[in-house]
Amino acid sequence: MQPAATIDVSIVVVSYNTRDLTIECLKSIARETRTTTYDIHVVDNASTDGSAAALRMHGPEIHFTQSAQNLGFAGANNLAAKAARGEYILLLNPDTIILDGAIDTLLAFARETPDSGIWGGRTLFADGTLNPSSCWGRMTPWNLICRATGLTGLFANSELFNGEAYGGWQRDTVANVDIVSGCFLLIRRSLWETLEGFDPAFFMYGEEADLCLRAKKLGASPKITPTATIIHLGGASERTRTEKMVKLLAAKTTLIERHWHSIMHPLGFALMAAWPLSRWLALSALSKVQPNGATVEAANTWAAIWAQRATWLKGYDRLPAPHPQTVSASINH
Repeated sequence: MQPAATIDVSIVVVSYNTRDLTIECLKSIARETRTTTYDIHVVDNASTDGSAAALRMHGPEIHFTQSAQNLGFAGANNLAAKAARGEYILLLNPDTIILDGAIDTLLAFARETPDSGIWGGRTLFADGTLNPSSCWGRMTPWNLICRATGLTGLFANSELFNGEAYGGWQRDTVANVDIVSGCFLLIRRSLWETLEGFDPAFFMYGEEADLCLRAKKLGASPKITPTATIIHLGGASERTRTEKMVKLLAAKTTLIERHWHSIMHPLGFALMAAWPLSRWLALSALSKVQPNGATVEAANTWAAIWAQRATWLKGYDRLPAPHPQTVSASINH
């Protein structure tokens, strides 16, 4: 292990039933990171797929923590980051593969643009096509209107109607962005500590949006570079679209509460409700005209999401983060 004073980056990976993907991610870090000094902190979120046993046996050296309960993405990252000693912290999803020295490149970019505070790269799917989820624009009333009315889907390549996803921008230029995705997010450790990490209220989804928006209030200017490229498969630990959307909608509702002026909250909540309702009604009508399996399934999915509106319109619980029961070990190979 490198002495603490010489470590450039502490890499944080949270694993949840992604044993094989996590191991491939760790292998890619070792294979592709040549000039950056780093340590790795892995938290297993009470997986049931044998992740803990496999990770205990894996090299290179990692600081491994097994949680007896699922702390969520935010809580587990916060736990791992407590042991970070690098000048920077890199949050990395387990379903990612480092390409072409991406960590080295991202660190160099951060040092060239020190005032940004938060940095990200370009993400691809396994087939090499663009995965646009490396960054996002902030949620606005106009963006929600576009989603609720279907304009976002009809004009996906328009920044006017799909501003939250930056329209058709291919992430092929250096740019300032509102939100860097937590799948590949580099942040100066001092800024992370000032922000006290992720807000644990965000169990999954929305935590990086909240973090970046809070950082921007302190003067940070998140930025991405296309020269740091990784594969991000996406959704590896999610079981169903319904579960994913319920969590996502809860996160977005909480972001409205935290980052919109209170006078705009009623409008925001109404537009949040209109999004799944409009999808359900439109797909239900379409399924009667074109009663194929895919359309019917999509209509049923949105009906199930709408049926759980009493849950996601409340946002995430404000309960204190649970005290983790953990078993920790440093693994040397």
